[in-house]
Amino acid sequence: MARLAAFDMDGTLLLPSHQLGQQTLSSLLALHQRNVLLAFATGRHLLEMQILRQRITLPAWLITGNGTRVHDLDGNLLFASDLSPSVAEEVLHSRWESTATVHVFNDDGWFTDVPVPQMLQAHVLSGFSYQLRDLKSFPAHEVTKICFVDGHDALCQLKTQLDAALGDRAHLCFSALDCLEVLPLNCNKGSALAMLCQHLSLPLAECMAFGDAMNDREMLSLVGKGFVMGNAMSQLKSALPHLPVIGHCETQAVSHYLNHWMATPHLAYSPEC
Repeated sequence: MARLAAFDMDGTLLLPSHQLGQQTLSSLLALHQRNVLLAFATGRHLLEMQILRQRITLPAWLITGNGTRVHDLDGNLLFASDLSPSVAEEVLHSRWESTATVHVFNDDGWFTDVPVPQMLQAHVLSGFSYQLRDLKSFPAHEVTKICFVDGHDALCQLKTQLDAALGDRAHLCFSALDCLEVLPLNCNKGSALAMLCQHLSLPLAECMAFGDAMNDREMLSLVGKGFVMGNAMSQLKSALPHLPVIGHCETQAVSHYLNHWMATPHLAYSPEC
């Protein structure tokens, strides 16, 4: 019996329009009424998730920034991890052979030096937005994580450069095909969820989790029941071939699975068409 359910947001819990479907909201409410703890595990910023949690109107633990922050139901900080200043300095001041836009995150918000209005479509529900700032003058000790946004092939080439330069001093992962993140070493959704479970005196084996991108890999592999979305990155499906693949976020597949799990847990699950 799962006692905690952890959900990625974009590509998993949210529709492709980045809205929350009514069926999904109803399933989350039913899960809460069965005393299953809810946790939202996302690359999104805490400031944005606080707004979304209020709109969902359900109590949920928050794992934000891809595991860089963990907050309790009342908004109290349980865990925080930032990029080392030396890594942040090198990433922001080196000349990379890349056309990617660069985005810096810390507790104060989201910062970039080039307007990218098309990225705001994913944040319409919350109204969260970037702040324009000269990133070359950004204090390295105030950087939580850095994201590069570009086409996937271009980001794969950039990742090769970053791997060679940073080695084992940071954790690199794709949070989407067009988003490559530079995170603190040993920082990911899985390690953050493990810390949350320790805080709750809850075994990871009694958790379920849902995700669609490589930043969900550690979380899905650690829990007792991990589920990969049908629309997931092919790299995630290849990395976790033993985990069941459910339907598409467009059809609210998480809701479909949860309804099955709550109503007929004794029957084998078949994803919707």
